[in-house]
Formats: sequence, C-alpha cells, structure tokens
Amino acid sequence: MFGLLAFIVFAWALNWVVMKIAVQELSPLWAVAIRTVVAVAVLIPGVALSGQLALPARGDVPIVLVISLFHMTAFAVLMTIGLKYLPAGRAIVLGYTTPLWVAPTAWIFLKEPLPLLRLVGVALGLGGVFVLFDPARFDWGSRETVIGNGLVLLSALCWSISIVYTRAHRWIGTPFQLIVWQTLLAAIVLIALASVLEGKPNLSLSAPAIWSLIYNGAIGTALGFWAMMMVNKELPATVTSLSVLATPVVGMFLSALVLHEQIDLPLVIASLMITTGIAMGVLRRN
Repeated sequence: MFGLLAFIVFAWALNWVVMKIAVQELSPLWAVAIRTVVAVAVLIPGVALSGQLALPARGDVPIVLVISLFHMTAFAVLMTIGLKYLPAGRAIVLGYTTPLWVAPTAWIFLKEPLPLLRLVGVALGLGGVFVLFDPARFDWGSRETVIGNGLVLLSALCWSISIVYTRAHRWIGTPFQLIVWQTLLAAIVLIALASVLEGKPNLSLSAPAIWSLIYNGAIGTALGFWAMMMVNKELPATVTSLSVLATPVVGMFLSALVLHEQIDLPLVIASLMITTGIAMGVLRRN
C-alpha cells in the first residue's frame, strides 16, 4: 500500500510539470477538462476488460458524488483558477495543506487516534509547507493575491472532505469499479464549466502539449485517482494526507530538473521538514 502512496506522490508531482507545458497553449479549465476526458477514455475499456464495468450500487452513489465533485472537480477548478493569481510553486504548496483540515476532521468524525508522534509529524510537515509558503512575501494589499490564496486554500478544504469521506464510506463496489463513474461525472461538469467560463478551446496544440494532456489523463488522473482511493480506503486519513505533503516538494525538484527552475535554501529546508514529518506520521499508524 505504501508503494501506491509513493506512486501517487511522483505521478501527481510530475503532473504539475507537464500541466505547465499544456497551459501555455490551452486555457486552464479546458486543460483540466480534456485530461479528464482522456482519463475516461483510458478507464472505460480497462474496467470493461476486467469484467467489472457496472452501474454503481445505490449505497455507493454518495462516494461517487463526493470524490467526483469535491476532488476531481472542485479541487482541480479552484486550484487552476487560483493559479491565475499566484505563482505555480506557491499555489502547489498551499493546495497541499490538506492535513490542516484532515487531522482534526478525522479525529472528530472518524474517531481516528491522534498520538503525540503523529501530531508532531503533522506540525513539522506543515511547518515545512509554511517555509515554502513564506507569507511575508505576499502582497496582502493586493485583492488578486488574497482571492488567489483563498481559492487555493478552499481547494485544499475540498480535497480534505474527499479524503475523510472516502475513509468513512461503507464500500459496496471496489474503487476500480467506481472510478469510471466518478471520472465521467467530473468530465461532464468540467466541460460545462470550461464552455461557460472560457468558451471554445484552442485545439491547435504542439506535440509536447498533447503528450502532456495524455500523461495527465492516463497516469496522473486515471491511475492516480484509482491509487488514491485504494490508499484512502486502507490507511488512516491523517497518514494519507501527511504523506501526500511530499508532492509539492517532489514537484519542485522535478520542475528544476525538467524546466530548469532554481532550487533555493528554503526549498531544501522545507523538504527535510516535510519528509521527516511524513516518516513520523507513517511510522505511527495507530
């Protein structure tokens, strides 16, 4: 299960790098919508060939709605719109502040234990996020900056709702069976939003942009969300969200490697804090 967690971190971290390539030629909401359509195109034949393609049971309708609307749609849309106002690196780390919301919510509603070691791990991991966040560098007098930060933090809240509910849900079908319907619903909603807010998409794309969307849809979305549901189903919500904090750090290193962005001292310090916090949270699962 921890292998799947590592795959999620790397796949979603690389998502930011390839999405940056895609949005240079395609508007943000259409980029998210198209990658979700690609994910549907990958998932339907895969689930059908496995013999598991079936309508979700009535008891699984809530989990289809929650993951589709809160994670695949709301998180992606709010994060993408927030990127219009914030630098990508800052938006990434803000978007991955989910433990700030998940830890107390899981403790209150799921009765998940919150031992001292995990509390320290969460605090250390969030401390690393705030090192990257660096609020002193924000222009708090700018309306756009405040809106951008608010939207991205709201996206993190939407994701945390998905994580906690996934852990609490009494599953009838498997995550593999349900992800088709979650992704299909998200694709429909995203296409509608993109059509209303951005008009017709630009489909004259270069090869790198096309490959970026294919990666986003097939690996980052289809396989990534399936793996995330499997992890959420088996591991405590706080452990999952704490581990996913590694994603922005890995993403920044991949950005430096692929896009030649600079790695500075705050990134190194934050990386050490976050990875140490992850280790502390994972070592104490109960």
